[in-house]
Amino acid sequence: MSVWSETNEEVRRLTERLQNLQQEDGSWRFCFDNGTLTDAYMIIVLRILELPHETLIRQLHDRIASKQQNNGAWKVYPDEDEGNLSASVDAYYALLYSGYSKKTDEAMKKAAHFITSKGGLNQVKTMLSQVFLAATGQHPWPTSLSIPLEFLLLPPSFLISFYDFSGFARVHLVPILLMASRQFTIETTATPDLSDLHSGDRIIETEEEAEAQRSASHNFQRLLDEIQSGVKLLSSLPGHVHENAVVRAEQYMLERIEPDGTLYSYATSTLLMIMALLALGYDKRHPIIKAAVHGLSSMLWSSNGKIHLQNSPSTIWDTALVSDALQKAGVSPENTTIRKSVAYLIAKQQHKLGDWSRRIPNPIPGGWGFSESNTINPDVDDSTAALRAIRQTAWREPVYRDAWNRGLNWVLSMQNKDGGWAAFEKDVNNELLTLLPIEGAREAAIDPSTADLTGRTLEFLGNTAGLGKSHAFIRRGTDWLIGNQEKDGSWYGRWGICYIYGTWAALTGMMAVGNSPEHPAVNNAVRWLLSIQNADGGWGESCTSDRKNRYVPLGASTPSHTAWAMDALIAVHVKPQPAMEKGIRQLIAQLHKEDWTTRYPTGAGLPGSFYTDYHSYRYIWPLLTLNHYIKKYDS
Repeated sequence: MSVWSETNEEVRRLTERLQNLQQEDGSWRFCFDNGTLTDAYMIIVLRILELPHETLIRQLHDRIASKQQNNGAWKVYPDEDEGNLSASVDAYYALLYSGYSKKTDEAMKKAAHFITSKGGLNQVKTMLSQVFLAATGQHPWPTSLSIPLEFLLLPPSFLISFYDFSGFARVHLVPILLMASRQFTIETTATPDLSDLHSGDRIIETEEEAEAQRSASHNFQRLLDEIQSGVKLLSSLPGHVHENAVVRAEQYMLERIEPDGTLYSYATSTLLMIMALLALGYDKRHPIIKAAVHGLSSMLWSSNGKIHLQNSPSTIWDTALVSDALQKAGVSPENTTIRKSVAYLIAKQQHKLGDWSRRIPNPIPGGWGFSESNTINPDVDDSTAALRAIRQTAWREPVYRDAWNRGLNWVLSMQNKDGGWAAFEKDVNNELLTLLPIEGAREAAIDPSTADLTGRTLEFLGNTAGLGKSHAFIRRGTDWLIGNQEKDGSWYGRWGICYIYGTWAALTGMMAVGNSPEHPAVNNAVRWLLSIQNADGGWGESCTSDRKNRYVPLGASTPSHTAWAMDALIAVHVKPQPAMEKGIRQLIAQLHKEDWTTRYPTGAGLPGSFYTDYHSYRYIWPLLTLNHYIKKYDS
């Protein structure tokens, strides 16, 4: 069969499959699979609250247990060396707390051995793991969380203020700082004893690691000194400063509770909020806590008898991407599938001002969020995805045009001063906050311009909104991309894995707004992509890339990476190259496989601790790429 026949057949098959998977309300619902972290914390919190959710706890327990490696460890991505200490501690603790595993079980003995072989609890670096251990009496509160709660009261004019943190950092930091300020701990009769995990093998640091640790401690002290100087100024003012900070922290959380009871529609921040409310003296059966647990329950994904707590279900994101992919594959806007999806997306457009509006003069809402429950925290990527999906309908039907106009204006208003686009908020890029000695602080603490957001926004503005280089938005965005290209020709992607993802977004964005295929930045990127193509014709990148800040090959091809790389090459080349035909054939072959490569996490959250296997990605990106290949070359 010719490559064209195979490609057309795959487009037809994927289109039919996706249409059959649509829900009655017009959405598509796929699992946002983020490993075992949220499952573990859910068990711990349910046990702390002493709620009678035995079936749920058992199902969460069984899923966590099923992910254990032969050496006793848990990993956050399949090719991680040996295992992940923090993930293993979280899993081990939750399994014990559930009551369905015992220290004497062979699997638990192996887990304990792995943990102690890596230095034990004292070597746990991930902030959430540290917090849950400290808040349940298993470990002292870490000095890295000794930021005074009064920090919340510092004005925006100060060198560092609370709103310099990213939105997703703030909703996690407030409950954490509140608990840390009180050295809060809570135990129940079911709390396991992890004291045997404190004394682990001595971990020998390299000189490079030791120097990095010294530098981090020095930098944190600088940051703390700045904060303390501001707090001293506050202390000179009349009033009870600490009490005011406690009230501010409580209000901050309560004012950002979504209608479903969750905090900012994240499971992790909601679990932390529950703990912080207990620290404030809330009863375990308080209506706010009950509503939060109910909201968390709505985030559960059930499959094959096991339950997974999704940190933020990807319903809006998946629905927008699928609807757009189907329309690009030839499904008419008049088709019931598309009409239902567009109606669903229009209904989810946001109409409230949120924290995103703080740095925007005369802000007007109009963006979309990631999760269905998200009503106040829109982001640029979801907004451009939704706008792609509704464009044809909005242009045909005036009743929808206002939604399109508001969405487009919202996206344009979010461009950073440096010309790029970030995920959630504008100009939240105070580098001082990256000095926090917390794993992943650089990625979590601030929300700067990134190549993936900037590239995808340019792609939308060029291919969907019809803007070109004559617009200042476009010129500034393009300049940002060119100025932030890596020396090897790639771009780093923040929300996907990782350099392939960023390079795809940047290349498709640059081409969409009229840059020449001969542009030096484009040539360098194409050369890099071709240099990392696998022997089988596909592409694959390890999650290790975002920890090492350089491209690390996976040693195998994944559907998402192959689709992204191919889509970038299609955007650049007027005629298909031999390497591209090989890539298309490999992409088609991957769509008929079901193994670890099709489940490999290609979504990024926090380097070294949080990665996502989007179950939708095995359909969406291959369909878009195969269709682009046909449309451009099958003449």
